[in-house]
Amino acid sequence: MAETVFDLVIVGGGPAGYTCAIRAAQYGQKVALIEKTDKLGGTCLHWGCIPTKSMLFSAELWDHLKHADRYGIEVADQKVNWSGVLARKDDVITKHTKGLEFLMKKNKIATFEGYGRLTGPAKEGVHAIDVNQNGKKEQVRAKKVVIATGSDARMLPGYTPDATIMTNMEILTIESIPKSMIVIGSGAVGVEFASVFKSFGTDVTIIEALPRIVSAEDADVSKELLRLYKKRGINVHVSAKVDTIEKTAEGATVHFTKSDGKSEVLSAEKVLVAVGRAPRTTDIGLETTNIKLDRGFIMTNEWMETTEPGVYAIGDVVGGLPQLAHVGAMAGLVVAAKLSGKYARPVRRDRIPGCTYCDPQIGSVGLTEAQAKEKGLEVKVGKFPFVGNSKATILDAHDGFVKVVADAKYGEVLGVHIIGPNATELIAESVTAMELEATIEELMFTIHAHPTLAESMLDGFASVEGMAVNV
Repeated sequence: MAETVFDLVIVGGGPAGYTCAIRAAQYGQKVALIEKTDKLGGTCLHWGCIPTKSMLFSAELWDHLKHADRYGIEVADQKVNWSGVLARKDDVITKHTKGLEFLMKKNKIATFEGYGRLTGPAKEGVHAIDVNQNGKKEQVRAKKVVIATGSDARMLPGYTPDATIMTNMEILTIESIPKSMIVIGSGAVGVEFASVFKSFGTDVTIIEALPRIVSAEDADVSKELLRLYKKRGINVHVSAKVDTIEKTAEGATVHFTKSDGKSEVLSAEKVLVAVGRAPRTTDIGLETTNIKLDRGFIMTNEWMETTEPGVYAIGDVVGGLPQLAHVGAMAGLVVAAKLSGKYARPVRRDRIPGCTYCDPQIGSVGLTEAQAKEKGLEVKVGKFPFVGNSKATILDAHDGFVKVVADAKYGEVLGVHIIGPNATELIAESVTAMELEATIEELMFTIHAHPTLAESMLDGFASVEGMAVNV
């Protein structure tokens, strides 16, 4: 096997890597995939997207059960089985891990377990990747290389993750539901875990350095989530810089400074640090190549090509694109198609959906209202509240809205921002509409079934013209 020259070798078996491998194999390429662990799926499957969403679903069910009488259902002796919540999470992970192993075999993808490192430029058109598995070394050779090594959770300088001061990894295996928790950072990871543990009864506080939570979202979405989190009893401090974290017998104490210069101190049983992710680009042999880095991220062109001929990069290691599983996966599809001589088109940042699975959910794509105006565009904005949607009433989920930003002259959709029930599913319609350059006028005459949450999109698009029917 080691003497084989593959068409393509991919370093990293997360969503970006395995998606690229499968598609390239479907196009007839001879593909090898190198993964340092004994399980494919990467952070997304084992420590990120999938386990957290499993826990969020359990939390959602628990929230419904707490008010079961509202739906005409009587449930006696309600209680949370935390070990059962974690076991269900693990079952989901195991099922999909086995599914990936099957897909590798089905598509005849050679898999190598071990730590992969580049050895330098191609020699006679062939790249060599050293693979080290616990001291056992072998070399994989291929005409093209894709780097998909992913990312690691960032930790505040001077601290090491443990059972008290945690990242998204440690928190997934805690033995019991904590009585209190401080979450540092209010991006997707921070607000999702805050939502999970608040549902299960934890006293949750969020500390955010920026002036608003989920700062990547439209300002109206940030404002609404803050309102609803406070309504749920989640304490939030914005414009607050963490100074120190001290461990105590009961947990930890966090010292932070507000924008007015005042210092505050909070204590909790657990502290979750959710301040972003760092690309895994150290110790993978980049120094032997001409690959350029920017703050640790690999720089590529629109086709994901690095500055080293024949070497591509996809996923969380790439600069200029959001660190999202679906972005890495699509980049993998683009590379596989391009290398196979098939139709492909680059990933467009303004067509990437962002989804946050807190309660209520957030889904967005395209320009925010502020971004559109900063570009000098003349815009028309519409907003439709879920309180006017019949299915939202049935689901007892009235909070939130659909906000649409459109070009005032031509009616082109520039951005859609949703906070409310199933927002992470509803946003797909807007991505499709924007890909096809649909106008508000066309979308106003697109039939949506009744009663569905999707009807909120119809009213949302109509609201741009001030013509929403149900509000």
